[in-house]
Amino acid sequence: MPQYKIVHYINQFFANIGGEEKADIAPEKRDGVVGPGAGLQGELKKAGIDAEIVATVICGDSYFNENLDKAKAEVLEMIKSYSPDLVIAGPAFNAGRYGTACGTVAKMVQDELKIPAVTGMYVENPGADMFKKDVYIVSTKDSAAGMRNALPVIAKLASKLLKKEEIGTPDAEGYIPRGIRKALFRDKIGAERAVDMLIQKLKGEAFTTEYPMPDFDRVTPGEAVKDITKAKIALVTSGGIVPAGNPDHIESSSASKFGRYSIDDMAETAHGGYDPTYANQDPNRVLPVDVLKEIQKEGKIGELYPYYYTTVGNGTSVKNSKAFATETMVKAIEATGIPVVHICTIVPISLTVGANRIVPAVAIPHPLGDPNMSKEDEKKLRRALVEKALKALTTPVDTQTVFED
Repeated sequence: MPQYKIVHYINQFFANIGGEEKADIAPEKRDGVVGPGAGLQGELKKAGIDAEIVATVICGDSYFNENLDKAKAEVLEMIKSYSPDLVIAGPAFNAGRYGTACGTVAKMVQDELKIPAVTGMYVENPGADMFKKDVYIVSTKDSAAGMRNALPVIAKLASKLLKKEEIGTPDAEGYIPRGIRKALFRDKIGAERAVDMLIQKLKGEAFTTEYPMPDFDRVTPGEAVKDITKAKIALVTSGGIVPAGNPDHIESSSASKFGRYSIDDMAETAHGGYDPTYANQDPNRVLPVDVLKEIQKEGKIGELYPYYYTTVGNGTSVKNSKAFATETMVKAIEATGIPVVHICTIVPISLTVGANRIVPAVAIPHPLGDPNMSKEDEKKLRRALVEKALKALTTPVDTQTVFED
């Protein structure tokens, strides 16, 4: 028997079950290593620790995030059944749903089972910002091409956690800074070090601050719409809805551009991060133009803006998102004073990125619809969500608010 037992958590893709078409699979457990666990087991051996991955717990990204409470209970019970000494989740790289799941699992294990956990993801993964203060998250590249670099760092950190050794600084150990400050002795007093840094800065030389300032990336909520019957409503989506043939060639992942199209010209999705079948069948399941047109005819809104703005959220960098935001995106629009409501399927991510008015949606492949319903009932469901969003726009808020009811 090994001295230490480890359980590894991965998603459907890294378990070689499938891609987005299998993202809704329920949790399952398998004895031993699966997928990247083989490489991880080898790195643990290189780290000189008697540890073995005794089991792998697998869950589809969509299932986990769309059935959060149920999935957490199921995954926790599976992990608990092996009585592990540590849990490793991922790494998730820049996959947002996977990162959120990995962070949730790692924190849950620490809180409920009182055992250490470590995960890995790209610094711009929304899961990193959500959980960096709670768990050790090894900083990885933005794609699985960085697996070879990530696994040795994860194994080394896991080894230290198992042996209860002192964990060094983020730079030394390779994890994302957690905002924890520790007292230590230096050769020079603070005033001298500050002057040295100032001189380096004046000379244009590189230096590292000892106290990076936090980035409070929030905007003040826009004032509520006083009379929605006179309001002009515009649509912006990261669901990749485009005219037939994707005329501007918006990338299916890591988008570098956005498009502006007529609301009468929706045909398909360019998005590569979810199963496109349902969106391609009816783009209104992502962008609810049909019910908004009805609501406009009924005089319940003043006007529906004749164009929509679209890009792909899958793997799109913060840098590109901010570049888009100078013209179109949620927080930049709201920074001008115009109220914005975000209809989304993963509320924690929306909260993390700073949306102020949030309406939970149905499911990732069809946020504003349900293909299992009749067309009539599905449209009623979509209308109810849109009406909830319009109500949110008329509701004064002074902090982030999720409109559940």
